[in-house]
This record gives sequence, C-alpha cells and structure tokens, in this order.
Amino acid sequence: MFAENDVSLVALDAMAEPFARWLAARLADGRYFGLMAEDGGVVVGGIGLIQLDFPPHFLHPESGQRGYILNVYVEPSHRGQGLAKELVRRGEEQFRQRGVVFEVLHASQMGRPVYESLGWMAMPEMGRAI
Repeated sequence: MFAENDVSLVALDAMAEPFARWLAARLADGRYFGLMAEDGGVVVGGIGLIQLDFPPHFLHPESGQRGYILNVYVEPSHRGQGLAKELVRRGEEQFRQRGVVFEVLHASQMGRPVYESLGWMAMPEMGRAI
C-alpha cells in the first residue's frame, strides 16, 4: 500500500518500530482492530480501524468518539471486484456496534473514488509536522 503511494523504504523503516509499539498498546485495549478478506485461505485485502477519543463536534454533537479508517489495501489481483467497498462497509458496521457515529480517513488518489461512491465527503483538514 505505502509503496503504491510513493512512500520511501527509508520512511517505512523509520516508522516500523515506533508503529509496532503504538499498535501493541491499541490492540491490547481494543481501540485498534481490523478486518481481512481471504480467498482460498490467503489474505487478499484488509482494513485497519481505530476508535479515537474526540470532543463533540458539530458533525457529531452527541459523541466524543470518531472512527478512523486506515491501511485499506486490496491485492492487485483482487481489485475491481468491490472488495474495498465491502471492507469499508463492514468497518462502518463495526464502528456502529461500538457507538461511533462519525468516521474519518485520509484517502489516496486510488481510494478516493471508492469512498466517494460510499457517500464520504471531502473535509478541509490540514497538517504540519513540528
């Protein structure tokens, strides 16, 4: 996924160990979870989901939680069959079961049409590393 979005191996190597530490804590407490798609016992796609503490917002005034979708990937051999859409739909169901009513994600150029077809809206988020 990262390679297809022009993330360098140097950047991936630098993030591997900090990500593993971050992930372990969130897997342990259940905030991070995910789904995988298999074909004949081989994983061909997946989606990561994290439940974030977030203040009530005008887009979700009753909830202090946001769902964040990340690391959506489908193997090239299985693309174009609706698998990414199905993973996102099932991820949304998982969030609803946890009481999350608003979700966010950062879409790649390849993923943007998938999310737009599911009713996702563009938001004006900005970022800065300090």
